[in-house]
Amino acid sequence: MFFLFPRLTKGRFYDTIIDKEEFLPPRGGRGEKRMKEYTEFATAKSCELLAIDSPTGFTAGAARFVKEEFEALGFPVTMTEKGGVLVDLGGDNANNALLLEAHADTLGGMVAEVKGNGRLRLTPLGGMRAENGECENVRVYTRMGNVYEGTLQLVNASVHVNGSYADTKRSFDTTEVVLDEDADTAEKTRALGIEVGDIVAFDPRTRVTESGYIKSRFLDDKLSVGILLGLAKYIKDTGAHLARRTYLHVTVYEEVGHGGAASVPAGVTEAISVDMGCVGDGLTCTERQVSICAKDSGGPYSYEVVGKLIDAAKREGADYAVDVYPHYGSDVEATLGGGADIRHGLIGAGVYASHGYERSHKEGVENTLKVLKGYLGI
Repeated sequence: MFFLFPRLTKGRFYDTIIDKEEFLPPRGGRGEKRMKEYTEFATAKSCELLAIDSPTGFTAGAARFVKEEFEALGFPVTMTEKGGVLVDLGGDNANNALLLEAHADTLGGMVAEVKGNGRLRLTPLGGMRAENGECENVRVYTRMGNVYEGTLQLVNASVHVNGSYADTKRSFDTTEVVLDEDADTAEKTRALGIEVGDIVAFDPRTRVTESGYIKSRFLDDKLSVGILLGLAKYIKDTGAHLARRTYLHVTVYEEVGHGGAASVPAGVTEAISVDMGCVGDGLTCTERQVSICAKDSGGPYSYEVVGKLIDAAKREGADYAVDVYPHYGSDVEATLGGGADIRHGLIGAGVYASHGYERSHKEGVENTLKVLKGYLGI
């Protein structure tokens, strides 16, 4: 059912798994069958986006992909000065407009030092953690346009040599990028064009299993961007009438806290972040559900909006959970922090192992689409 194909980007191949079937408008199908078609479409588009490296601050390629995909569906798109993508889905009541937010930027690294041995010390972009990124393949993007491969390794990484291997606390001071080049001195590394400030992207290792699980780094939040593309395709294919004006903002600085702080269209009264739903101890959500967040580190979400999201889930028959996230912040809180006078909410497909090698499921994608469809009344 699934196949592996190489995607060529800036001279490098990326393995991405997608479904073989063409994503055409539904052929008279209804209900569950129809939503499953858009679930497949959303999953495939997420995989395509995951194949484009976009650590926060280095998102032009991903933003261009998102812009072109929404334009191909026939919706007006503008680029914000920060590099985000603003989409107008149309709708009637422009004085009670809705803004849906997701983000295309991811965790990553930046070269902080070219070491004497030619290896690279990193500083994290966003909440990237060395203990999670250890042994992962990376790509180093230089300002000269070259891309070099390497691996993040513990300093003195050979177990047969390093007697303190197990006891060493992992951090970006005790790990280093080992380049897959003849670069065993700082001079040789710099001769490649690698310098402080260059972007380092971690391999997402995207996989979709026959049982429907979606595994990859950076499902936070490229899975949600795919979901919004699925929603937009549903609106286009069905000719759904939107009672209120609806906008989408795909932001590019969420992982550092200011993605949604600006570019709120006039007339917006509600904004909902479509981001990863938390899965873990003390929470009820699973990867197969859509999570509705009642409160996170920034405080409670709008009681009214949370209630309407729950009502939409019930109306559409979506499998959902309501949870409190203990360590979390979202784009819509940045929107509030930027001074917007709005009501706010947060939903997303359940994602396990957040900010690591994450896992979700197609059923979580479908349930999120159902809630968005119900909230829009289409």
